[in-house]
Amino acid sequence: MIPLQLGRMSPTETERMLAFDREHIWHPYAPIPATVPVYPVVSADGVRLTLADGTELIDGMSSWWAAVHGYNHPRLNAAVTAQLGKMAHVMFGGITHPAAVRLAETLVGLTPEPLTKIFFADSGSVAVEVAIKMTLQYWRSQGRPERHRLLTIRGGYHGDTFGDMAVCDPVNGMHHIFNDVLARHVFAPSPPLGYSAAPDQAYLDELSALAAAHAHELAGIIVEPIVQGAGGMRFYAPEYLRALREIADEHGLLLVLDEIATGFGRTGELWGCDHAEVAPDIMCLGKALTGGYMTMAATLCTDRVAHVITSGEAGVLMHGPTYMANPLAAAVASASIELLLSRDWRDEVDTIEAILTSELSPAADLPGVADVRVLGAIGVIEAREPVDVQAVQDVAMDHGVWLRPFGKLIYAMPPYVCTEDETTHIAAAMTAIAESL
Repeated sequence: MIPLQLGRMSPTETERMLAFDREHIWHPYAPIPATVPVYPVVSADGVRLTLADGTELIDGMSSWWAAVHGYNHPRLNAAVTAQLGKMAHVMFGGITHPAAVRLAETLVGLTPEPLTKIFFADSGSVAVEVAIKMTLQYWRSQGRPERHRLLTIRGGYHGDTFGDMAVCDPVNGMHHIFNDVLARHVFAPSPPLGYSAAPDQAYLDELSALAAAHAHELAGIIVEPIVQGAGGMRFYAPEYLRALREIADEHGLLLVLDEIATGFGRTGELWGCDHAEVAPDIMCLGKALTGGYMTMAATLCTDRVAHVITSGEAGVLMHGPTYMANPLAAAVASASIELLLSRDWRDEVDTIEAILTSELSPAADLPGVADVRVLGAIGVIEAREPVDVQAVQDVAMDHGVWLRPFGKLIYAMPPYVCTEDETTHIAAAMTAIAESL
């Protein structure tokens, strides 16, 4: 058996663990047996990961954008420990508990005003599935099942389950091999690149025309607000989000905003939709919801959406995960939100943005670089060609930083608690990678 212990592992123990992992364990978007190495992390504290041999790496990824407070935070540890002493889990069918109600009260008070009803899910992908199901059931409950398609934009990513895959980019996304078995939705081109770019009227006209042409069969619109994440790390102007809200209102569509990656301050505003000063009919939350401690997500909707669904033929929302509203996850989520709001998180994110902007900008002149862009605590260097993931990680690790590139993108989403020096260190590693191209 592999020893379950913190601290360094002997080379023999490490190799045994890695050999078993290589032959038996699937990693995200990876073959089995593995063809590239994985790295054995034995502990994490602050913003640093410690490998089995004692090597420390600054985590520039916040564990896929979730660990905004870093690791091993005493307040979050205490929240989990206190809840564990009461109950780790209880079914949510016919039962409620203080941790869930407390978190729901917090989220209702923190999200845009129209959002008053909450469905707790067990992952971001499931939260989007629930949002899609809400949208479709909203129209079925009104006797309009023909309104069963969603309007979205290319370059988007919403998760890996089947409903989610169908609203991800069908050409350039990660799920194109399943296109023949996925639901068929309506795709507009990606918004023009650039958060501060002037809106393109021709693009706005194209959005309006596409929605009008399909309005009779559309149930809603689903997008990631302002930042398209794993589909390409693209930033777009708030005017396009405002236009989508207007289009939704014009045709009676539900606007679904996937805030799983953008929520809780990552873009410089608490919610991505705050940049455009719009509110959705349905909102998905995840990732930073629990500060990276537990898997949990939430789908929020308006009173009207909830009323229409529950007054229809089914009489209920047709979904119910086993670990819905898990008490441990709910307790640490409340603690994470309180911790975020107790600090000047906006100043933390602004500082990261300023450092990444300053330190990454010279990379734009490198021959292998197509674009450099920064928004909030997100820094992106886009290469001209797809990067060699292993080679990129080798360079990053030589600089004492953990990064995980994909496609043409070398990017960082640091924990908000990174010091100026640590953020500069992350930027230096990214620049070194760009130079190595």
